[in-house]
Amino acid sequence: MRVGIFGGTFNPPHIGHVDSAKAAVRQLGLDTLIVVPSGIPPHKSLPIDTPPADMRIHMSRLAFAELEPAIISNIEAEKPGVSYSVDTVTAIKEEYPNASIFLLMGADMYLTLDSWKDSGILLKTATPAVFSRGSDDHIKIADYSLSIQKRFNVHTETVTNNVIEISSSRLRELLPKREGCEYINDTVYSYIIKNRLYGAKPDWDWLRNRAYSMLKPSRIPHVAGCEEEAIRLAEHWGVDIDDAREAAILHDITKKLEPQEHLKLLEEHGISAGIKKGEEKLLHAKTGAALARSEFGVSDTVADAILWHTTGRANMSTLEKVIYLADYIEPARDFDGVDILRALAYDNLDKAMEMGLGLSIRDMEARGITPNRTTFDALNDLRS
Repeated sequence: MRVGIFGGTFNPPHIGHVDSAKAAVRQLGLDTLIVVPSGIPPHKSLPIDTPPADMRIHMSRLAFAELEPAIISNIEAEKPGVSYSVDTVTAIKEEYPNASIFLLMGADMYLTLDSWKDSGILLKTATPAVFSRGSDDHIKIADYSLSIQKRFNVHTETVTNNVIEISSSRLRELLPKREGCEYINDTVYSYIIKNRLYGAKPDWDWLRNRAYSMLKPSRIPHVAGCEEEAIRLAEHWGVDIDDAREAAILHDITKKLEPQEHLKLLEEHGISAGIKKGEEKLLHAKTGAALARSEFGVSDTVADAILWHTTGRANMSTLEKVIYLADYIEPARDFDGVDILRALAYDNLDKAMEMGLGLSIRDMEARGITPNRTTFDALNDLRS
């Protein structure tokens, strides 16, 4: 049996890690690849924004799920104190006593191998398998492998790997800028965004694709128009544009659900429906806000803008007013008074809200629907 050990912080795991692992499995003929997210590595301090070990283990499971021989080990992550490769390799060798063990590593780490703790014991237990990124690495690896062979009588395997120019440290810089998602498995990226790890903010195209997949096709133009209008209003009224865009893109993500589906979702999130019969259309604002928070990791500010985009409320924030009006006057909207309301939205935000709430109340009353109390509260607050 041939067993590979692939350690690292995986902070976060990315497609470069997975491609390297695939190359090792193929070129070394591995029967099993043990991926070992580190707890406290001996060679570097973990960055301040590093997620807990259990989250890095979970991300690693998601990242390597497509690689059949891979298993994720918590042998280092749950160990108190510094983890040394010699201890990890020795423990795995005890589990696979008759296997040939290969320790996978990058060229930079390999070139320091003789300085590792108990390197002699380590190299009696495992064969180093080094990822090479090209001719320069090949030369350095070949030279160093001669030294290793003379000192420890061990042969070095070289794994030729297609270079993906990305690193976990670079990704940690890109993720807060809404960049880098193309280097991360989609399930891992979703998990990062859901938990807003590394200060990550969702890539706009990724967020739209996710939101649009939750809508009826006929609603997509409205949501796209709402985003467009929200950006303009946010710029005009000095609101955080990113918050406005997130709220606009996500404001209708549960719109197509049936009433029972809304109620089930609210129950799962421990939220009271709090509506009367005939007000079922208001449920999507509550479930949309809950899902935006739990699945997309939005801030409370953004979630509240989604929550109140249908009824409004007393003491609305400027962002909440922007989303309410963007939903009302986006370019596809066509009703009596919309042009007046559009102009007013860029002249006097509160007067535009007052007009919009009034139009909404009159429209519902004309259709025999009793407006929600919260809408009256919003209107009275503006008039007071």
